[in-house]
Amino acid sequence: MNKLFFRILVLLMSLSLIGIILVQVFWFNSSFKNNEEQFKYHVTQVIGNVADKLEQQEEYSFYDKYNRIKDSTGKIPKKEDLLEVFYVQRNTKTNKTIVYSNTLTSEDYDISGSLFNKKFSSERFKNFSSKRVTEVYNNNNGIDNNNLGQSIIPDLTIEKSGSLDILNKVQQQIQYKDIASLTPIEGRITKDKLSKLLKKELQEYGVKTKFEFGIYSSGVPTKIKSDGFHYDKEATYNIPIYTDNEGNSRYELSVTFPHKKKFLLSELLSITILSIVFTLIIIVAYTSALNQLLRQKHISEIKTDFINNMTHEFKTPIATINLALDAIRNPKIIEDKDKVYRYLQMIRDENKRMHAQVENVLRISKLEKRELDITKEPTVVTDVIDDAIEHVNLILEDRKGTVVKHYNAARTTCLINEVHFTNVLVNILENAIKYSPDTPEIEIFTENVKDMILIKVKDHGLGMSKIAQKRVFEKFYREHTGDLHNVKGHGLGLAYVKRIVEDHNGQVYVESEKGKGSTFIIKIPLIN
Repeated sequence: MNKLFFRILVLLMSLSLIGIILVQVFWFNSSFKNNEEQFKYHVTQVIGNVADKLEQQEEYSFYDKYNRIKDSTGKIPKKEDLLEVFYVQRNTKTNKTIVYSNTLTSEDYDISGSLFNKKFSSERFKNFSSKRVTEVYNNNNGIDNNNLGQSIIPDLTIEKSGSLDILNKVQQQIQYKDIASLTPIEGRITKDKLSKLLKKELQEYGVKTKFEFGIYSSGVPTKIKSDGFHYDKEATYNIPIYTDNEGNSRYELSVTFPHKKKFLLSELLSITILSIVFTLIIIVAYTSALNQLLRQKHISEIKTDFINNMTHEFKTPIATINLALDAIRNPKIIEDKDKVYRYLQMIRDENKRMHAQVENVLRISKLEKRELDITKEPTVVTDVIDDAIEHVNLILEDRKGTVVKHYNAARTTCLINEVHFTNVLVNILENAIKYSPDTPEIEIFTENVKDMILIKVKDHGLGMSKIAQKRVFEKFYREHTGDLHNVKGHGLGLAYVKRIVEDHNGQVYVESEKGKGSTFIIKIPLIN
């Protein structure tokens, strides 16, 4: 995969993921702000309604008391004309005259303000009524403003009378507010009554969260407040209550919501959880895709390295074989049987080397396709170990190395495939020799652990890092050997080892320390 293309792809995917997360955050913030505005609107409506109802209830209570006192006096009210209005309209063509009169009368029931408040002993409560008369005069030229209301008989008379409710209400409202303004707040509202009124209004508007309230008088807290009330600028809403006749109020109702943010978030909880779940799914998918891309890139690099190594591995034997063949064709050499046999042996060895490499690749391929025939028979493990040592004996002698055996296992019979298990041990032994820069010193241990046999192959070579220990059994993986360039391979041998051991229901792992060697441990079940 092209490195530039890979980087661009990763960058685009990262930007897309960041964009999705930012959109989710922006949406959440916008939704939270909208909920906060809606909450503020509802609360403003609620406390406005509560303020109106407090005044209405107080006004109703005042009127009710007033009417009961008025009805209980049993006195005939005194009447007094306050105002009389005349209106005359004359049509000069028809000599038709319309005269309208309105007389405003007050009724005094002799009820003083002292019955409500001692400070208002001079105040009198009155009712107002109106008498309205419309008179029509046809063809009467003698009517003018000077003789209105005299003995001239009108052609049509319309009379209307009744109480002036609006004027009565205004007069009573003015008086009630003047009286109520001198009443202390504790005498106008109780804590329980205010609490119930607020609770009812808040529920009607869907504001179902804890609230606290308090009434301030000219900025000073009063006794009318809930037990847990504390002023919080961010979560407290205020409104003036009990306004006077001039529209002023010294009382202010404050309502605070200690769990406001929690309540607002709870309304977004379900959609937020879904949003987080979908975002996590996207992140997991992105991480998985990125991991796959990195893995593919790594595999691609490893395969390229494998092909290069394989090419190099085949190039050297082929070159050696060609040189040997050219030498044999030389007339001087062909007569020398010893040299011919020597060159033929070189050809055979190099051919065997190439064949071994091809077999290694084919074994892995067949293992992955589950085409490798692995028939198992009861076999003594120590015999297989001895056979594997024999296979690497020539290489070991060439390096002047040694193998020390410590067979401590009492039970050694397992159900294994002798050929493949021998290859497993050969691979491990070859690695032990290969990664020993000095004279190879190898130790092989066997021991029984419950119903298992442990085979340990220990060397005193280069060792490996912690990262290499985790990945050493991966296909194509090879750790860099620094300045040791004579160590060749394709990262297939230990992958083959792992697959074969697992097919034998066993385990294989490595213990190693950089610079102090490695110990490969194989654990295989015994035959019961």
